[in-house]
Amino acid sequence: MLCTQPCIVLLLQVIKVYNEDNTSRAVEVPSDITARDVCQLFVLKNHCIDDHSWTLFEHLSHLGIERIIEDHESVMEVLSGWGLDTDSRLYFRKNYAKYEFFRTPLDFFPDHMVSISSETNGMVDHSQLIQTFLNSSTCPEIHGHLHAKEQSRKSWKKFYFVLRRSGLYVSNKGTSKEPRHLQFIADFSDSDVYTVLSAKKLHGAPTDYGLCVKVPSARDLKLLCADDEQTRTCWITAMRLLKFGMQLYQNFIQPHQKQKASPMRSISENSLVAMDFSGQKSRVIENPSEALSVAVEEGLSWRRKSCHRLSGHGSPSTSQSSVSNIALHLAQAWFHGKLSRDEAQRLITQQGLIDGVFLLRDSQSNPKTFVLSLCHMQKIKHFQILPMDDEGEVFYSLDDGRTRFTDLIQLVEFYQLNRGVLPCKLKHHCARITL
Repeated sequence: MLCTQPCIVLLLQVIKVYNEDNTSRAVEVPSDITARDVCQLFVLKNHCIDDHSWTLFEHLSHLGIERIIEDHESVMEVLSGWGLDTDSRLYFRKNYAKYEFFRTPLDFFPDHMVSISSETNGMVDHSQLIQTFLNSSTCPEIHGHLHAKEQSRKSWKKFYFVLRRSGLYVSNKGTSKEPRHLQFIADFSDSDVYTVLSAKKLHGAPTDYGLCVKVPSARDLKLLCADDEQTRTCWITAMRLLKFGMQLYQNFIQPHQKQKASPMRSISENSLVAMDFSGQKSRVIENPSEALSVAVEEGLSWRRKSCHRLSGHGSPSTSQSSVSNIALHLAQAWFHGKLSRDEAQRLITQQGLIDGVFLLRDSQSNPKTFVLSLCHMQKIKHFQILPMDDEGEVFYSLDDGRTRFTDLIQLVEFYQLNRGVLPCKLKHHCARITL
C-alpha cells in the first residue's frame, strides 16, 4: 500500500554526553531532539528520580566557559556552532537553581540593581518582578558596575553597565544613562551568556565571578567580571529572561502540568490514612502526633532489622550501632565519601547556589568525623559532624551533643525538617551518577 501523505524522515545522530566525573556515554538520537528530551532519556536510562532539576550544559573547555542549554533548545543547533578542533562537551547534571528565580525572585534581583521604566517611576513592584521580564510591553532594567577585559589587552577596567530589552550597554561617562553616553555591547537575540570558569586563573580577572557574552560560532568573547556571586547571578538570570522571555516560564511549568495530567498514583494521597496493626483489631490512627510517632518507630525498627541482617552476613563490627554507622549512609545519594573541601564547593556550585543544597562527606582533617557542606545565601558553609561515645554507644551531633543521632541518615532526615543550629533546612542533595 502506497503512502499518499508527505513523510517526514528524521535522521539519527550520535551524541556523547558527560557527567561530573568525566565518564561519558554515546547515544543515538533524532536530529530534532531538545535538551529536555536528552535529560529525560538519561533519567530513564539511569533510573534517576526526575525532580525536574536535571540539566544539559554546553561546556567549552578551550575557552573555559559553560552555560545551561535551555530545555526547549535544539541540541543539534548547539553542536553546529562548535568548531571541529575545539574541546567542547555536553554535560548532564543537576542544577537546582535553573528555575528558582520564578519561585524566589527577590533572592536573584537585589533592589539596587533593578528598575522598571513605567508608570511606577522606576520603583520595583516585588510581586510583579518576573512579569516585567516576561511582558514585552514593560522595560525592566538591570544596572551596576562590572569589570570588563579590554580588547587585545590583559588588563581589566571597571565600567557601569545597563541591561535593557534592546541589549547590553556600557556607559562611557560614569553612571550616566543618557543615550549619548551609552555604548552598545551585545544584542541577545543572537548571543548567549556563559559562566566563566576559573576567571582569575585563565583570564587574569580580579575575581572568580566571571561571565561572558558570546555569539554562536564566533570565538570573540566579551569577558565581564562581577564582585560577588549574587551580582553575577543577577546579570546572568536577567540575560536569560530577556533572551527567552515567556519560553523560560513555559519550560518551568511544563513538567508540573504533565504531572497533573498523569499523576503517578491512581488514588489521591489525601485518601491515604495511617493504620495501627499492633492489636488484635486494626484501627485508623486519627491523631496526627500519634501517626508521626508510629512512623518514626517503624523507621527505627527497620534500621534495627537492617543492622541484624548486616551483622549476620559477616560484618566486621559487633555493635549494632557501629554497623549502622559504617554501612547505612554509604548507599545514600547525598554521601560523597572522600571528597575534598574544594571539590565539595565546586559540586554544590555546579548544582545550584540556592538555599539548602547540601552533601555529606568524610572529613579530611579528622578521619573519624564527617562534614556537612551546605549552601545558604549563595555561600557554601561547612559543618563538622562529631562522633560521641556514650557508654559504648556511638552518636553523631552537629551541636556538641545537645541533639544526638544514632546514624547519619537520622541526622539528615532531622535537618530536612528542622533548621536547628543550621542557617537553613537541608532541601536538595547533590547527586552524582555514572552514565
